[in-house]
Amino acid sequence: MSMWDNEYIALCKKILSDGVEVENRTGINSIKIPFYHFTLDVEKEFPALTTKQLFFKVAILEMLWIYQVQSNDVRWLKERGVHIWDEWEIGEDGIWRAEQMLPGESGVLEKRQVEKSFGKEWAHTIGTAYGYIVNKFQMTQRLIETIKTNPTDRRMVMTLWQDDYVPTAVLPSCVWSSEWDVTNGRLSVLVHQRSCDVPLGLPFNVTQYAVLQSLIAHCTGLKVGSLDWSIKDAHIYVNQTEGIKEQIRRFDTSGSLPAPRLVISDGVRDFFKIDNSRELKDIKIEGYEHMGKISFPIAT
Repeated sequence: MSMWDNEYIALCKKILSDGVEVENRTGINSIKIPFYHFTLDVEKEFPALTTKQLFFKVAILEMLWIYQVQSNDVRWLKERGVHIWDEWEIGEDGIWRAEQMLPGESGVLEKRQVEKSFGKEWAHTIGTAYGYIVNKFQMTQRLIETIKTNPTDRRMVMTLWQDDYVPTAVLPSCVWSSEWDVTNGRLSVLVHQRSCDVPLGLPFNVTQYAVLQSLIAHCTGLKVGSLDWSIKDAHIYVNQTEGIKEQIRRFDTSGSLPAPRLVISDGVRDFFKIDNSRELKDIKIEGYEHMGKISFPIAT
C-alpha cells in the first residue's frame, strides 16, 4: 500500500469538495484551495504514485538539469527526450511568445498574445530561472559542503525565488524553496511550492525532490528522512477534473499498489558524477507497479 497515494488522493478529494473555482492567466479556470501541507517518510517508502503511471526518467532528468547540471538551456532536456519545458523556451530570435489571460482596459481578464524579448543570447533557455539561479549562487555545492562540514547548521536553504531575477525569467519557480536538516543521521527536507498543478506537477515534483534528497543523503553518508511539503494555491484545472475523478475511482475501488524502491549505484558518491544521460545508469526505480496512464492537459 502506497502512503503517498493515500496523501495525494486525500488532497484531490479536498480540492474537489472544498475548492473555489477561479480565473487565472492560462484562460482555463482552476479549482483551488489556498494552502496544504503533508509529510512523507522517505526512509520507509519511496513516494511514487501507483494509481496512475509516473514517467520517472523525465522527472529525474528535469531535477538533475536544475540541481546537478544547473542549466536553463532547454536543448539539454530535448537531447534526452524531455519536452516539458518546450512551451517556455525562448525562440531563436530571443523572443518568448504565448497566449495568456491578462486584464483588459475594463480590468476583465481576456486572452492576449504575449511577446517578451530577452535578447538572442537567451535563445533556447527559460531565462534567469531554476538552474540559472542554482548555478549563479552555487546552491547545490554549498548545501552538500555544509551537510558534510556543519550538519547542525540551521541555514541550509536553497531558494530559487530571487526578486532581482524574476523579471527576466520566463516562468518564475513554482517549487521555489527547500530547507534541509540533519538529525540523528537522517537528512530531511521541507519544500515550499507557490503554485501547484496537482494532477500534472505534484506527482513529478514530489518524486523529484525525494530522489534529490536520497541522492544527497547517499553522497554525504546519511540516511534519508522525512519529506515535508508546503503548498500555496493547490489547484486542479477544470479540464483535468475527469482524469482526477478516474484516479480517485481507482483508489476507492482498489486502494493502491506497493510502493517501488529507489536504488542508487553504490560506486558513485559524488553528486556531480551521477550519470545524467538518457539511460540514468546510476539511478533505478525497481518494483514499480501502476494502474495505467491518465492523460492531463497542460495549462501554459
